[in-house]
Amino acid sequence: MAESADPNPVVFFDITLGGEQLGRIKMELFKDVVPRTAENFRQFCTGETKNNRGQPQGYKGAKFHRVIKGFMIQGGDFINGNGTGSRTIYGTDKFADENFNLTHDGPGLLSMANSGPNTNGCQFFIITSPTGTPHLNGKHVVFGRVIDGMDVVTKIENTRVGQADKPLQDVAIVQCGEM
Repeated sequence: MAESADPNPVVFFDITLGGEQLGRIKMELFKDVVPRTAENFRQFCTGETKNNRGQPQGYKGAKFHRVIKGFMIQGGDFINGNGTGSRTIYGTDKFADENFNLTHDGPGLLSMANSGPNTNGCQFFIITSPTGTPHLNGKHVVFGRVIDGMDVVTKIENTRVGQADKPLQDVAIVQCGEM
């Protein structure tokens, strides 16, 4: 099989904790396996998709609202900030599971957060479990991996949390885009 002419996109998040810089997370998006899912995430990183008022919408300013040590860190709800918001680049609030070809077999993988089958939107999680999260296979779409900045992911994972696994200090994406 020939190599794809287009390499997989690489995107980044610059993260703060309580207003203090934590660092940068760089992620490769698996466009070659899940092109619709990867493109949805990529455009929310770049802000090139506009809302109905013509303003950029996406992850800049969004927070990680759920952190479970030894499992995952979840973010991307730039609608409500609490895990209830959903939006896509496709003009709908949700889109279908693209495929489950990739598995949750190690830390640093990016996967779509959802509320059941075919409910992907803007929320995502990054696995922190050293053994992965195989119980999520066939339920959540893996679409990327951290290629630099796992130390930042670990800092987020180790932040103190309160009720509903919400960090006590804001963990924010202060800048994001495509490399």
